[in-house]
Amino acid sequence: MTSIGPVLVIGATGTTGSRTAAQLLAAGHRVRAAGRRGVALPGAEAARFDWYDPTTHDDALTGTDRVYLVPPIGDPDPAAVMLPFLERARTLGLRRAVLLSSSAVPEGGPAVGTVHQALPSLFDEWAVLRPSWFMQNFTGTHLHATTIRATGTFATAAGDGRVAYVDADDIAAVTLHALTDTDAPNTDLVLTGPEALTHDDIATTLTEVTGRPVTHHRLTVAQLRDRLTELAGIPAEFASLLADMDRAIANGAEDRTTDTVHHLTGRPPHDFRMVAERETARVP
Repeated sequence: MTSIGPVLVIGATGTTGSRTAAQLLAAGHRVRAAGRRGVALPGAEAARFDWYDPTTHDDALTGTDRVYLVPPIGDPDPAAVMLPFLERARTLGLRRAVLLSSSAVPEGGPAVGTVHQALPSLFDEWAVLRPSWFMQNFTGTHLHATTIRATGTFATAAGDGRVAYVDADDIAAVTLHALTDTDAPNTDLVLTGPEALTHDDIATTLTEVTGRPVTHHRLTVAQLRDRLTELAGIPAEFASLLADMDRAIANGAEDRTTDTVHHLTGRPPHDFRMVAERETARVP
């Protein structure tokens, strides 16, 4: 690794942002932790940042060398705010951008796929992280996790489709390399866990790990869309996008594994049982 300037971490209190900031700091790098409330993380500089408030952008960017980009949550058209920000970042001297996207969203695809497509024309040093779904969806603050804790159930429209869920710690480990290695990846990186599981497999493992019954309920795509809107308060357009992703899972779109985590970090990705044991041990 080479000496670099401060790294701007957007969404620094979120699932991947908090882990990325922690790993950067542990590796001895300077971090500017950006969030809407400007909450300081130990060892990091706090910066107030709101995608929808351009008056917060220059202060967050000035003096930074590279950025970890977490798109605005729930926005079906994040490019509308992200591309002007990235153009301003380039003007202010930012050299490298690492974007969090999704394995379900190709370059030029919906939502953040438009930002993915534009990134190489904006920066000479870049990477797009395309992780599969997060293992922490079942242990953190995601709707799956909250309903598991409340009712012992979670629901999808994925049927028997398999997903190689990935640990957010592994995403952060790859992000560290993408941000700080001498040579930027300059490509997109599909990140998965070591095995593709059905949601019934997930429920069985959670039952075994927690000692409490966990059941996977199967919904139609329309039922899932309505559930996301009513229970999670997700805007209808974005809820439809998410429900369609479950349809794609049911059709086999996420039934794959990659060696990207191992290749970039030198160790295999964490498996779901280990992560479930680690994460549920943190919950009282």
